[in-house]
Amino acid sequence: MWYLLGFFLLLAVVQAYLFMPTGRTLPYSEFKSLLARDKLAEVTVNDQAIRGQLKGSEGDEKSRAFMTTRVEDPKLVEELEQHNVKYTGEVASRWLPDLLGWILPLLLIVGLSSFFFRRMGGGEGGVMSFARSRGKIYAEDDVKVSFSDVAGVDEAEEELKEIVEFLQTPKKYTQLGGRIPKGVLLVGPPGTGKTLLARAVAGEAHVPFFSLSGSEFVEMFVGVGAARVRDLFQQADAKAPCIVFIDELDALGKARVQSPLGSHEEREQTLNQLLAEMDGFDSRKGVIIMGATNRPEVLDPALLRPGRFDRQVLVDKPDVRGREAILKIHARGVKTAPEVDLKVVAARTAGFAGADLANLANEAALLAARKNKPSVEMRDFEEAIDRLIAGLEKKRVMSDREREIIAYHESGHAIIATVVPGLDPVHKISIVQRGFGALGYTMQLPLEDRYLMTRTDLHNQLAVLLGGRTAEEIALGEISTGAQNDLQRASDIARAMVTEFGMSESMGAVSFDSHTRNRFLEIPLGGERGNYAEDTAREIDTEVRRIVNAAHERARTLLADHRDTLDRVARRLLEKEVIDGEELREIIHGPKGAQPA
Repeated sequence: MWYLLGFFLLLAVVQAYLFMPTGRTLPYSEFKSLLARDKLAEVTVNDQAIRGQLKGSEGDEKSRAFMTTRVEDPKLVEELEQHNVKYTGEVASRWLPDLLGWILPLLLIVGLSSFFFRRMGGGEGGVMSFARSRGKIYAEDDVKVSFSDVAGVDEAEEELKEIVEFLQTPKKYTQLGGRIPKGVLLVGPPGTGKTLLARAVAGEAHVPFFSLSGSEFVEMFVGVGAARVRDLFQQADAKAPCIVFIDELDALGKARVQSPLGSHEEREQTLNQLLAEMDGFDSRKGVIIMGATNRPEVLDPALLRPGRFDRQVLVDKPDVRGREAILKIHARGVKTAPEVDLKVVAARTAGFAGADLANLANEAALLAARKNKPSVEMRDFEEAIDRLIAGLEKKRVMSDREREIIAYHESGHAIIATVVPGLDPVHKISIVQRGFGALGYTMQLPLEDRYLMTRTDLHNQLAVLLGGRTAEEIALGEISTGAQNDLQRASDIARAMVTEFGMSESMGAVSFDSHTRNRFLEIPLGGERGNYAEDTAREIDTEVRRIVNAAHERARTLLADHRDTLDRVARRLLEKEVIDGEELREIIHGPKGAQPA
């Protein structure tokens, strides 16, 4: 269309140039005056203009030429004959203006129509493009991630390496009668590397990779989600073998429930279409559907049955060796000092996921750059750990009275955590404000990863939590609001001991917790209270109160036995503001005191 428009524009320019009138332009009154004085030799008249030549032998023909606009004059021909002026008539050439007069509007209409239809039905963001899949397609060479970029999830990695073999050598399994899994569901806490693992599978297998989120299927228009699912599988079928990765699958595959108020029919239609597509998909073509979620308990059972998501792979938080391997990967691009020991850093980051460790390495590098250091030192990693666990340090001035309360509070936590056997050793005590409302903190670092806690461990933890408030009572004869979080955590632990873990002798080995807790997110699902009678609820409250009070009395006894130590630790905190674990143990046990096992 644009070439055609350019051609007609060129024709117009050529015609305007070729048929451009020569000579000077005269007013019609001057033309009549020249006619009356017999100055005209000849004229050519058309329906728009009059062109002609003046009499005389001076100058060339071009200089004697003139032109004037024709005015409606009935006596013009008569006057020309009277003065013996040679005149002729002509028809003006109007083929090009006439042609452009109907061709250009037609082309304009066609062009605008095609533009709007393209915007409505075709390209990205078009009005009619809502039925197309929003998945990002990465070609074979676009995925640069491999299993060498993944660490800390060895079991999941081994499971997914078999998926790579399925895609590379499918006959190895099909010749024995095996069937390639249609779907693989990655479940685990946030930040453990589920998306990274899926990309690594695509990078290792050298196949196209479709990546999209479960929420991208749902739109305000009815039927759009199902249409997008169909379009996604059509694209995957055309690109086979390939991997289709649906992140946050719980946004799409949440269990269908019958509610008196009705349900979200659009989401259910989308889920039904996904189930139908996965059922009707030919696994021999080598298309693997991978999903990721941290809420597997809310997924529809039909989505998890064999033949759809055949495998469920747990991607859990790494252990100490896994954290060290992850730190080594993220330290590749960081210039670290020789004294940096990533094994020590891994031991001090219990509970960190892969994303947390990546953020830790980045924070340490930023802290070193802020201080203009040539490399990242161990101190920068320590400061980064404090920042991620406790929050940003605040430079605010507190009164001496508040500093004393906080010092005794944190000293109570630290002393009980040190003198009670079997607890994680104290790594650091601080009365520097950090994060949101943290006026001080006592950091304990585990010597090893733990997956179970005994009843004795929980009772010891309750004593540590209540040690801060108890220290304020003993040393200052007053309590403050600083123990709010400690009391909340202690109450939650005590209630869980009674209602979930069966650790109450009076209530017995019965679980009173009827709602399902998320295995990977620290939030309960369902109501606050289980299905039990009011009398049972009263007994539970009584037992929770008894457990918390017993822990409080134990903390009071321990701190009363170490009253002088409590004062020494508090005074040292007021002087230095930060005490490490070694110095704390020297204050409690003496310079050569042995640390309790």
